[in-house]
Amino acid sequence: MKKLLIYAGLLFSAYSFSQGSPDYGGGLKVNINEDGSKYFRIISWAQFWAQYNADKPLDANGNEQSEIDFSVRRARVLLYSQISPKFLIVTHFGLNSLNGDNMSPTGTGNNSQLFLHDAYVQYNLGKTNKHSIGGGLHYWNGISRLNNSSTLNILTLDNFRQGWATLGLADQFARPIGVFAKGAFGKFQYRVSINDALTNNLSATTVPVNGGAATYTGRRLLGGKEAGKTFAGYFEYNFLDQESQFLPYKVGTYLGDKKVFNIGAGFFAHPNGSVVADAGGNLSGENVSIFAVDAFYDAPLGKGSAITAYVMYQNSNYGKDYVLGTTYETGSILYGHVGYVIPSTKPTKFQPYVSFANRQIDALDDNATQFGIGGNVFLKGHHSKLSLEYQNLKYAEADAVGTVTLQAMIYL
Repeated sequence: MKKLLIYAGLLFSAYSFSQGSPDYGGGLKVNINEDGSKYFRIISWAQFWAQYNADKPLDANGNEQSEIDFSVRRARVLLYSQISPKFLIVTHFGLNSLNGDNMSPTGTGNNSQLFLHDAYVQYNLGKTNKHSIGGGLHYWNGISRLNNSSTLNILTLDNFRQGWATLGLADQFARPIGVFAKGAFGKFQYRVSINDALTNNLSATTVPVNGGAATYTGRRLLGGKEAGKTFAGYFEYNFLDQESQFLPYKVGTYLGDKKVFNIGAGFFAHPNGSVVADAGGNLSGENVSIFAVDAFYDAPLGKGSAITAYVMYQNSNYGKDYVLGTTYETGSILYGHVGYVIPSTKPTKFQPYVSFANRQIDALDDNATQFGIGGNVFLKGHHSKLSLEYQNLKYAEADAVGTVTLQAMIYL
């Protein structure tokens, strides 16, 4: 017991998340044997938003809404542990987007509660542990880098929402329940999975209109045997530095800590995931299929400067003329962003960036365009940063909406 207490403590991780800061390792690591092969590690982070939007519609009572709102964008805890190099368990819980509209008087409402983001077990294969299989509520997604992105080190203030292409439709908050395999052959990395589809999804209350557009209700209306499984994969080649696949979360910007150039491609398939009704009201399934290709580049440029660039093309088929709000549509997406760390020898780093997206929408025969410009101030790398962003969204014929958001984030 005495040795256990002596060796327990804060240690740097070989799988570090500490981009841009030498003062932090991979969180709180507690060894439970002398050589550190048995341990558990805790990572915690929180993101606070102050958001300005002058274009809000009237509320349900016909009153004007506040132009400035505050919210806890994310509050999370991640715990993973190993008692053998062959086995790993990951548990990740927290809450998202808590604000004045969804808080509850005593903190017992749905939006006030912590919920599971990830809970999976993993078995490493072979002598080198380069290949693994596992199962549970997991984040080993397909489609693109964006669909596997970490919320700790995004380049832009927040992730491009359509990049989480199945969130709430086929899975719970971008996490399905199922089995996965992941690994690497040299510089080629892969992740594939087979999962159960979500029954009570964002389209659960919709009903197909006779002769109309598809609804994402396959498992609910056609049953689990016909529409119960989804299939996903993402494959990439690391031309320069090899990225870690210890955890599923893809880094958004390394701030020049690594030199990375990756090209990737991925897919998502849900047989009979959507449903259409013919003129007589007879239901039939439509296959949901999404695929994407992308490229990611991150490299130091000298004198403390660095560049990060990402581009993605995604083709999304959710069924005939499918549209859900202004978030998901059958059509295609071209998205990209680029950021530049300004040269500096000081610990504080500044990173201006721009982003752009163009979404082609089949049902509307029109486009949605989104432009963002902002900057990050890194006080201790990603562990303590401030972000300010202006974003403008023009959705088809609707008026453009501009939003200014200030974010403060700390993670340990």
